[in-house]
Amino acid sequence: MKRFAYLIWITLFLVSCGTKEPQMVNNLKLWYTSPADQWVEALPVGNGRLGAMIYGDPVNEIIQLNENTFYGGSPHHNNNPVAKQNLEKVREMIFTGKYEEAEQLINETFLSGKNGMPYQTIGNLKLNFEGDTTFTNYYRELDIQNAIATTKYTRGGVSYTSEVFSSFPDQVIIVTLKANQPGSISFTATMDRPADSEVKVEDNQLVMTATSTSVEGVPGKARFESRAQFETRSGALEASENSLQVSDADEVTIYISIATNFVNYQDISANESERAVSYLEKAVAKGFDQIKQNHIRDYKELFNRVSLDLGQTDSVKNPTDVRIDNFARANDPQLVSLYFQFGRYLLISSSRPGSQPANLQGIWTDQIYPPWDGKYTININTEMNYWPSEVTNLSELNEPLIQMVKELSKTGSRTAQEMYGADGWVVHHNTDLWRMAGPIDGAFWGQWPMGGAWLAQHLFYKYEFSGDEEFIKSVFPVLKEACRFYLDFLVEEPEHGWMVVVPSVSPENAPKLVHESSVAAGTTMDNQLLFDLFTKTIDAAKLVGNEKELIGELEAMLTNLPPMQIGSWGQLQEWMQDWDNPKDGHRHISHLYGLYPSNQISPYHNPKLFAAAKTTLESRGDESTGWSMGWKVNFWARLLDGNHALKLIQDQLSPSILPNGEQRGGTYPNLFDAHPPFQIDGNFGCTAGIAEMLVQSHDGAIQILPALPDSWESGEITGLRARGGFELDISWKENQPEEIRIISSLGGNCRLRSYTPLNGDGLTEADGSNTNEFFQIPAIKTPLISDQATLKEPELKEVYEYDLATSAGQKYVISRLK
Repeated sequence: MKRFAYLIWITLFLVSCGTKEPQMVNNLKLWYTSPADQWVEALPVGNGRLGAMIYGDPVNEIIQLNENTFYGGSPHHNNNPVAKQNLEKVREMIFTGKYEEAEQLINETFLSGKNGMPYQTIGNLKLNFEGDTTFTNYYRELDIQNAIATTKYTRGGVSYTSEVFSSFPDQVIIVTLKANQPGSISFTATMDRPADSEVKVEDNQLVMTATSTSVEGVPGKARFESRAQFETRSGALEASENSLQVSDADEVTIYISIATNFVNYQDISANESERAVSYLEKAVAKGFDQIKQNHIRDYKELFNRVSLDLGQTDSVKNPTDVRIDNFARANDPQLVSLYFQFGRYLLISSSRPGSQPANLQGIWTDQIYPPWDGKYTININTEMNYWPSEVTNLSELNEPLIQMVKELSKTGSRTAQEMYGADGWVVHHNTDLWRMAGPIDGAFWGQWPMGGAWLAQHLFYKYEFSGDEEFIKSVFPVLKEACRFYLDFLVEEPEHGWMVVVPSVSPENAPKLVHESSVAAGTTMDNQLLFDLFTKTIDAAKLVGNEKELIGELEAMLTNLPPMQIGSWGQLQEWMQDWDNPKDGHRHISHLYGLYPSNQISPYHNPKLFAAAKTTLESRGDESTGWSMGWKVNFWARLLDGNHALKLIQDQLSPSILPNGEQRGGTYPNLFDAHPPFQIDGNFGCTAGIAEMLVQSHDGAIQILPALPDSWESGEITGLRARGGFELDISWKENQPEEIRIISSLGGNCRLRSYTPLNGDGLTEADGSNTNEFFQIPAIKTPLISDQATLKEPELKEVYEYDLATSAGQKYVISRLK
């Protein structure tokens, strides 16, 4: 059926069921009135390890499958030892302004030719149904409150329902097919993939096996086995050489198990067949009902921690793809709530303890060579994937990322020694399952030795939100060795005597008013990252103890890092030199890392930098690719401009596929983010940005509703987390907080900042600096300001600040002073 037929479907559904349409009962659903025609219309399910995309086709159903350790190639590294003997020459070229020559020499001597291995699809389970191909009353949904994809339709007078989910407790994907008349389910099941594979039938199971692709001289040695077992109620099950025929069944349950030979990034010695069989046998023994119950209970424990109500309008009566088409011109605040929760759903589905981190596409790809190989781009995208994890109460989902950082500290130590003759560890702008750490893709993009410095921030974030001292002590060796690399690698630049990272880049951009090369020394983002790495490692070292020598070295180096600089047209400089182009619309705005996710740029403590950051963001404009719009939502939230942040959300929630078939940044029909093509980071970035509009805890206090748009007049958020171990529920009316409920897990001072006077037991007016260690203001250097710069003082709303002494485990209620 075509999309315009949804009103007809609603009428038929109401007549047949006599109840409200299901999306009115539960607004946490994506729903549609036609099957998916393409992959970006299919609906995702996942358990961190196993993913599936559901097309919902009543005639030729496709369930596309993924397993998160199936990558091309095999264990390897991509270091080029020749870099070491050319390092000083490259530095000299950069310091003398020979940027193009330096970039060329890096391309010739730093790159290995190995650019990382692609994340690869397992393939497809296909169900080809017999009989009449026409159908009516079509409806499909993804219920993100229960993590189940459902398809319903009528064909030949019979009503059919299918459900698909991916179970974390039982590590299988489950498909059920039901009909309201006995003996009505008949289909042929096959498996295939867009590369070499072997498909056979074994003990009435479909079995597909394959070996990963060899890439750039790295032999493909990863192997998988996928098994699908069919359990029928009545009817017949007949096997052929490579397909199964189900005939006249009342009900069918399909158990899908997938396993690989992956043990860890340097070991692929597991038996994938034994693993797949083991998962399958345990699941079948439990049965569908128990597995579904386990799945929903496990999923809800995570998902139900946070709720968001921004109100709703009649737009919720429309299918999700229609709502996306209409969002820019419709009043549909509930779509923002749905999109926020969909981001949390995707993180739960693509990153669980014991799995791999969510990659560029989470865990979902239907290709052998997905866009950008579906790896980990760590100059923004991987980090963005995890921005929602702490603030939206999903801290456990960080575990795969933290494990990857630990592993990169091992492979990166070899890279540091072989390429730069340095201690510690380094990783550049990209990595993969095999934890490569050297530069890839050419000097313009890849000569950025700061990936480890950024990834390390996520170790600190976990500590700042949880206060878990044992955790920060356990990862301290990783932090210490990250610092060791930069203590070795930093060199003095000749003009100011600052200690700088060189060679490096400001990610993926170049000062094209001056020259076309990206390679540089002392870029602003590098300096900001090192400030955070050094200052936070000092704090961790004080907890660990016996690290006076390291603390002294880091404190001394901090005094020699370059300050942030404000350039001639009032912008925050991206480079050490005043090279910024006011007409540069580049999607990467890396030097605003200091605004978000860092907290080095504050409206209350360094307003000149705050104004310069705003000038930069205004000059870059709003139009961008999907993930960049997600980052800009966070930027505008930190700039305390909720209306502009909402404008970016509207841009993000605009249809990516235009009527002429062209694609742009925005959102696909299934709510996937479009770079284009699909990258999942935009989903996560926008979810984090919505949270940042409602609560911020980075600038000396917990700020309540810091960037609330005018149109979000009333609403409620529950379960958001703030630094210092605080959890908050906030309800508001007329754009002012009505009630704030706080749970303190650590105790200590809770400083609240609000545009509205507050009242509550124990609440006192704030006096002096916040005594809570998790809310200290970064002691950044005084910025250098160009003599030509004209700066406007930011226009800030009046704020009220209060202190509340809390005890661990206690709850507190604060209200608006009326």
